Amino acid sequence: MDFFAGPSREVTIICAAYALGCFSPGYYLVRLCSGKDIRTIDSRSTGSTNVGRVLGRRGYIVTLLADSAKGAIALWAAVHFGLSTWGTIGVMIAVVTGHIWPAHLGFHGGKGLATTLGALIVFDYPLALIVGSIAMAGPLLGLGTASFLAAAVISPAVAAVLGRPEVEVAGLGILVLLLLIAHRDNIRAFLAERRGGKGLQA
Repeated sequence: MDFFAGPSREVTIICAAYALGCFSPGYYLVRLCSGKDIRTIDSRSTGSTNVGRVLGRRGYIVTLLADSAKGAIALWAAVHFGLSTWGTIGVMIAVVTGHIWPAHLGFHGGKGLATTLGALIVFDYPLALIVGSIAMAGPLLGLGTASFLAAAVISPAVAAVLGRPEVEVAGLGILVLLLLIAHRDNIRAFLAERRGGKGLQA
């Protein structure tokens, strides 16, 4: 009997996705280049925007690409090994959860937006294109990172309009909940500071 089949395969890949998500390029990059702990700086996120505040544009780009790649690789594995729809959604949720709450960093990681986008590109390219386009329009309106979060929040509705299965819409809803939890402090700050023209920190 092949152990790496059926439910065992799905559980194994979901666990591997969480472990992959836990790898935090931004944390290690800042440690290597500056000796600092990014989790103690500014927004305390290990994500690309906060890394960019310390290391500049190059640090931002490298971290953004690496965090996005985590999501894409995890979903590629789910597709490659033929996971069920729920298994694939589980992988997407797991890799984003690992990014936001990495066990080896005291469950203090990034905010999950880049990893979510990377996962969506493989999971549903048309949906990712629509959500990404909405997110990119935000900076033109002065919304900054808030636009990326807003685009992610409406992704279940976009999926429903595109006629995606209910299970996918529900899975995206769970993912959105994780992102909102990760951004809860920043959302409060954004709402309080919006009159001053300040955006949401990542």
